[in-house]
Amino acid sequence: MNVLIIGSGGREHAFAWKLKQSPKVSKIYCAPGNAGIAEIAELVPLNIDDIDGLLQFAKKKRIDLTVTGPEVPLVKGIVDLFEKHGMRIFGPGKYAAQLEGSKVFAKDFMKRHRIPTAAYATFSRAEYSKAQQHLTANAAPIVLKADGLAAGKGAVVCQSTGEALTVLRECFEKDMFGEAGNIIVVEEFMKGEEASIFVLSDGTHYKLLQPAQDHKQILDGDKGKNTGGMGAYAPAPVVSSALLKRIEKEIVVPTLNGMRAEGKSYKGCLYVGLMMTKEGPKVVEFNCRLGDPEAQVVLPLIDGDLFDILSACASNSLRTIDLRFHEASAVCVVMASRGYPDGYETGKPIEGLDAVLSDDGVVVFHAGTKKENGKTVSSGGRVLGVTAIGYGHDLEGTIAAAYTAVKKITFDGAYYRSDIGIKGLKPTTA
Repeated sequence: MNVLIIGSGGREHAFAWKLKQSPKVSKIYCAPGNAGIAEIAELVPLNIDDIDGLLQFAKKKRIDLTVTGPEVPLVKGIVDLFEKHGMRIFGPGKYAAQLEGSKVFAKDFMKRHRIPTAAYATFSRAEYSKAQQHLTANAAPIVLKADGLAAGKGAVVCQSTGEALTVLRECFEKDMFGEAGNIIVVEEFMKGEEASIFVLSDGTHYKLLQPAQDHKQILDGDKGKNTGGMGAYAPAPVVSSALLKRIEKEIVVPTLNGMRAEGKSYKGCLYVGLMMTKEGPKVVEFNCRLGDPEAQVVLPLIDGDLFDILSACASNSLRTIDLRFHEASAVCVVMASRGYPDGYETGKPIEGLDAVLSDDGVVVFHAGTKKENGKTVSSGGRVLGVTAIGYGHDLEGTIAAAYTAVKKITFDGAYYRSDIGIKGLKPTTA
């Protein structure tokens, strides 16, 4: 079977790594890929938003399954296009992908289908003064979110009314989020611990992957600016088996049923970002794909053939899959470039990768890398996702293994958090 993976980050490297283990997969292509993926797949020089070009390539190479990693092609409607031409593809259609593509759509959808989430209000640029009045009338902390896609960095938690008004001005007057910020969602601030749930669906049936916890903020202790994710671990003990059943009943099932009620089934992966509040689990955000870096910890924990699982989602046969997991924990530490998530330098040679390859249970997933004069160099803000897999659910040992590997890798300006996974070692009452 021939597989095409769309994307160039650590999530796509994790897809390629896991799919390579399938005896059914004979050839993997990745568009556009990175230096790490190039060791597994043939790279294709196509942009992720060139959905027509990707379709023509898939037809030419007789691709049996296309796996879309990032959100942009999904929001643009790549699944609808591929299916129209009889091509099998993993991911939701354009309508369903609005759950990530538009925060307003997602919030209104949750309101229609009584899915627990934070109270909210929405304002366009033309309603600037109303938005100012709303912020002044509601106590901080308060959250401002760009309606459109903002690469995982479209949310700002404001600790004071003054800060909120400043962020609003940056959005509406200085285009802080570009077109993605033409409409702003203002949400109540939710207190609690966050977790990520991943739902695999074929439109009718669904199965859950192991719950994970992402670490969004740049600094230890969840401080500093939001990023695309500085690390993750799974399974996350904050989501107990009892809590997971509640999440299924109150959030997962109503979301999938709500899509069907609106005449559109949800296929592919639904990412549910949750806050465990005193009132119960509430949705922080939906994504229409696997998270990054969560994919780097949940995919290695699957005990089975990923090609079969993704194919079943794409062909309405997920009920035939017996989804199992390794008795293990996984920890991913992201090594980022100095300055990220703001301006950062690229082209820095990466040393020490060979020293990690021989380590048992450690995989280095490339995120922002490329080959330059025969050397692997940095090409993005998030450069590597160093992932340790520890069997027997020894999370403490898995954390140690991940950081032992991280310390063997160097590049100029490398930065990483030192507390990834620590939350999982604390007692939880969830």
